[in-house]
Amino acid sequence: MQVSAALIPVFILILIGYGMRRLNFPGDSFWPPAEKFLYYFLFPMMLVDKLTYAKRDGLMLDRLFLAILLAFVIASALMLAIQHWRRWSGSRFTSVYQGAVRFNSYVGLAAVQALQGDQGLALAALSMSIMIPLINVLCIGAFALYVEQSAPGWRGVGKAIVTNPLILGSLAGLTFNSLGIGFPDAVNQVLKLVGNMALPLGLLCVGAALDLRNLKGAGSSLMISSAFKLGLFPLIFVGSALALQLPPLNVAVFAVLGCLPTATASYILARQLGGDAPLMAGIISAQTLMAMVTMPLALSLLTAALL
Repeated sequence: MQVSAALIPVFILILIGYGMRRLNFPGDSFWPPAEKFLYYFLFPMMLVDKLTYAKRDGLMLDRLFLAILLAFVIASALMLAIQHWRRWSGSRFTSVYQGAVRFNSYVGLAAVQALQGDQGLALAALSMSIMIPLINVLCIGAFALYVEQSAPGWRGVGKAIVTNPLILGSLAGLTFNSLGIGFPDAVNQVLKLVGNMALPLGLLCVGAALDLRNLKGAGSSLMISSAFKLGLFPLIFVGSALALQLPPLNVAVFAVLGCLPTATASYILARQLGGDAPLMAGIISAQTLMAMVTMPLALSLLTAALL
């Protein structure tokens, strides 16, 4: 019950965002600049605030990196095995693959904060700053291997990684933390006020991006990708954390990150690099809706198993 109760506000905000978009309030012109403002300003400011004052005791960065790497290597190997069995077209497989390994950072950070507080949020942000470059490389590699007309775009990937606001905000916060640099109280209050806007607006934007029409005609590909991401991937992620003997808080954060639906940015990559964009849109909408049920269930089961 505690897990479900903590996650209910997260999903209510997503549903409110969906309702606002369907009611055309405050209008379609509101959402693109809101997402841009969130992505480039509110989000990094929140990370600077949380990471600057985060406790670094027992962080185990080397094991954290290895656990994340191990999880994505295992997940990618299993997805390649599924592709060998299913024989999807290259464009279709890249969308199924993105659906199986990418994650929605707004939902993730909101869920971690609800369940594990600010210390968990800081650890989740640090984990994501490792996951994002790795996932981008893996997904671009999948396009390069399976979609003939897809340009690898490695230079673009590198630029996207080094300019990613989540990574920049995390690096800035960790730098201030490592150097023991704090801010005056007035600046801290501004950071907190700005940062507190990030996750609610992020969840509203997630809901606004949902389109149930995308679910039509997706078929078994959508179900396989979603079952892998929401059912199997949490076990892979938590198993990797346990195998590397990460501390309990890390394992708890990994459990949340492993249960997340795929990222909305997957659609942009599918459209740009020759993936199956309609399927990708369906996977995004389906997983976001399914996660409202699967996340509380999976986290409750994982919590019970780990106690």
